[in-house]
Amino acid sequence: MKVLRSAVAAGAPTGPSQPIPPGLLTRALEVAGRLANDAAEVITATAGAGLRPSGAGPKDHPFDWVTDTDRTLERHTRRVLAAEFPQIPVVGEEYGSDPGAAGAPYRWVVDPVDGTANYVAGLPWYAYSLALLDAEGPVVGVLADPSRAQIYAAARGRGVRANGVPVQAAIRGGARGSLVCTELVGGRPWSGMASFLTTCGDAHTGVRILGSSALAIAQVALGHAVAAVLDGYEEWDVAGALALALESGAVVVDRRGRPDPMPTDGLLVAVPGALSEVLGWWQAACGPVLPRRSE
Repeated sequence: MKVLRSAVAAGAPTGPSQPIPPGLLTRALEVAGRLANDAAEVITATAGAGLRPSGAGPKDHPFDWVTDTDRTLERHTRRVLAAEFPQIPVVGEEYGSDPGAAGAPYRWVVDPVDGTANYVAGLPWYAYSLALLDAEGPVVGVLADPSRAQIYAAARGRGVRANGVPVQAAIRGGARGSLVCTELVGGRPWSGMASFLTTCGDAHTGVRILGSSALAIAQVALGHAVAAVLDGYEEWDVAGALALALESGAVVVDRRGRPDPMPTDGLLVAVPGALSEVLGWWQAACGPVLPRRSE
């Protein structure tokens, strides 16, 4: 666990191998913030507004909704990004990947409404997420949290702000007596989830499952929770929020405990003081993690 201890001590990921042009950071952050504000206005005006009969329908399962708002916001995002950054492809939940996105040096990733089932029901826990990624992970990330009238924004090396005010992850010690966030996977508990919840309860650690992967991670960056465990997700669910987490001083690791700014098979975001404890609970709940073929 030498790598894990090193990550805990540092409290942040190692820097990128290639510097990002400052002009790109500034422009990307400005445009992403503008799009987040646009999205917040639309989502606020339409949340819970009787969308089920005419504008919403389930996708893979009954709680995986897509609405006209999802589609409208993603189209708007793509139009603006195509005009402002014509050489950078876009990956989105509703309309897929632009040609060449997988091998591009940069790509935008958008989830127009994360927590759509909550949005449809009028439950105030949903977000718009947009991130600029490179080979090292998130470069810029923004979340619009309309229910709390907040825009959260981060850029690599520039920290995190909530409505322009700097924020950071909690400095407190371990997980006991604190909150941990997690989410269902495909509308169902993930394997080992019941055991994980029991362990958290025995340790007097509260667990919150509220229906938005992006906002679950954001709670760690904002200092409200000490960890977020996500056992399954898509890139667009987490990319923007991971930018916040990394810049807040939280640590991001995969299910093996290895630092990774964009894990693809389960992730843990935690404040350094809670990382080892929550990682142990997660690993014990899920059972042995088999090494990958390359290891």
